[in-house]
Amino acid sequence: PGLWLKGDLVTTPVADWSYADKYQTVMAQTRSWYLLPHSVTIWCIAYNGQLYLATSGGGVRQWPRNVARDPHVRLKIGDQLFDRTLSVVTDPAEQAAVLQLRAKKYSQQYPPPAGVTFIVYHVIPD
Repeated sequence: PGLWLKGDLVTTPVADWSYADKYQTVMAQTRSWYLLPHSVTIWCIAYNGQLYLATSGGGVRQWPRNVARDPHVRLKIGDQLFDRTLSVVTDPAEQAAVLQLRAKKYSQQYPPPAGVTFIVYHVIPD
């Protein structure tokens, strides 16, 4: 997705993403429609050793629109960079489990208030 985020690029598979839960935020870099990198600070959730990202307001935020167009992202966790692909989670049970952990980690309401919807992304290797 570009080279704006700097750090040590990790090219080996990550067997267990649980360590990411010690970070309150991570950086995600997407590619805008005009091909320039777009970086945001977001929350991350580890669930069953896998890494997830979740956002509300997907229709008004730029980065989910970028991901819908091109799911390849660069994540920065600590000083490490990961080139990965985001996949929208469609399984309701998996979504609920991730959002419940998100609520616990960030002291948020679960279930979300009426009318608030989330897009949950699974981080998969490129």
